[in-house]
Amino acid sequence: MTELTMTKNQRATFLAEPHVGVLTIEREGFAPLAAPVWYSYEPGGDVVFSFESTSEKLELVLTTGRASLCVQNETMPYKYVTVEGPVTVGETDHEIERGLAHRYLGPEIGDIYLEAVADTMSRVVRLSPTRWRTVDYSAMVDRLLAASAS
Repeated sequence: MTELTMTKNQRATFLAEPHVGVLTIEREGFAPLAAPVWYSYEPGGDVVFSFESTSEKLELVLTTGRASLCVQNETMPYKYVTVEGPVTVGETDHEIERGLAHRYLGPEIGDIYLEAVADTMSRVVRLSPTRWRTVDYSAMVDRLLAASAS
């Protein structure tokens, strides 16, 4: 199975791509909360989010201090990266919000979105990856295609 595991460089590069992630946070007495999120990541750094100050996600990360994020390719070759670790919460940062909106919506629609949510208070959340899980089926798919062509 090790052929399916990404290298450190591959996983960092994959996580830095603009996937919609699924953030998971523990909840006492309930199943963990799993919610789709926008994020940014630069290799070697933290995974950065911006959550509304009234969101359950923010409340839970403040309570638990930990979270995990899973991002994936939804088309072949299938790949995923999951990171987990401690989180810290900071104040509103309009540059981070703008960067996320532009990353996922493009500059024009991103600016329209930011105007629409301008009255919403948000907080910056940073997840410091301490544990990684990865799978990349690229090599297996290549091998199967080569075998079927011979």
